Amino acid sequence: MRTLAVIPARLGATRLPRKPLRLLAGLPLVIRVWERVRALDVVDRCLIATDSQEVAELVNDYGAEVVMTRSDHPSGTHRIAEVAERPEYGGYELIVNVQGDEPFVPRSAILGAVKMVTDRFPLATAAVVADPKILRDPNVVKVIAAHNGQAMYFSRAPIPYLRDAEDEDIQRPLIWQHIGVYAYRWTALQNWVMLPETPLEQVERLEQLRPLAAGMAMGVSLIDESVHPGIDTEEDLERANRDWTAFTTG
Repeated sequence: MRTLAVIPARLGATRLPRKPLRLLAGLPLVIRVWERVRALDVVDRCLIATDSQEVAELVNDYGAEVVMTRSDHPSGTHRIAEVAERPEYGGYELIVNVQGDEPFVPRSAILGAVKMVTDRFPLATAAVVADPKILRDPNVVKVIAAHNGQAMYFSRAPIPYLRDAEDEDIQRPLIWQHIGVYAYRWTALQNWVMLPETPLEQVERLEQLRPLAAGMAMGVSLIDESVHPGIDTEEDLERANRDWTAFTTG
């Protein structure tokens, strides 16, 4: 399938204001993500979608392909769906959403999500087994999947919850940290954005709960490598700047 990667970028983040333009190792964060996706060489085309003229002008200066979208989108998925509907992108059967705060995104996460879509799911994402300490962090999204890889639930809460201490060894391999990558068949993406907002999505502030609540099947590709978390807070950005040199030279 011909694959289009879209990186949504907006300036309205509350936990890290003006997130796309914040600097990571001297370059805007959204440019670092764009560079990363292109360097992985796993998609046919990669662009940035934004409703901000400031973002558009800046990324254009760095040579990135940018698409201006409407300003009334409630989520990055809706912004990507607008791009995918445009005639000039009609030849792409599979759309990949790499969130604009994932400059460390692993190649295996994108490939894993894409493979789940090409094999059997209309939608897919990725996850990694993580340290139990993430259970206490609401900024880190956790996911539970069925035996066939289908997502059962995403949450900021500690899932799976450890009721009895003697079951800690059972719990540990079940602690999956969500990675901010999605792959969609074109029709599944359009179906997603036509769904109404759900109470679960409102409570958790997680847009991926919308298709799950509607019964849409979403695959979760579990990758077998360590990953750097996404950048949601000032502390995350500080950590990313500390880790960047080691990441890019290692």
